[in-house]
Amino acid sequence: IRWISEGDSITLYGDGSQARDFTYVGDIARGTVAALKPLGFEVINLGADRPVDVRELISILEELMERSAVIQQKPANRMDVNKTWADIAKAQKLLEWEPRVDLTEGLRRSVNWYREHRNWVKDINVWV
Repeated sequence: IRWISEGDSITLYGDGSQARDFTYVGDIARGTVAALKPLGFEVINLGADRPVDVRELISILEELMERSAVIQQKPANRMDVNKTWADIAKAQKLLEWEPRVDLTEGLRRSVNWYREHRNWVKDINVWV
């Protein structure tokens, strides 16, 4: 969001078809709080349970921000996996948790937050 807003380039490795399970931060926070209940030791995945390819994510952001991304394409990293996503069955069963905010709405909220706080957020170095 910052890079698109400020006209900085986004480094895209490969063709952008790699997919990730992007999840709204509020949903993750809610799941983390739900996981505080005394269950003993459990490993529980939180996520959207819906992988989205990186190109689609960028496209949604461009539409929401009414601005084109500057993309610097680089070769795919052969160590990268093509698709990842969370199996949330355990979270649903043990925590009665599932994500509530879909990708587009979560991105809309994030874009709005960025715009509201742009004066100080734009100067944070998010990539080393």
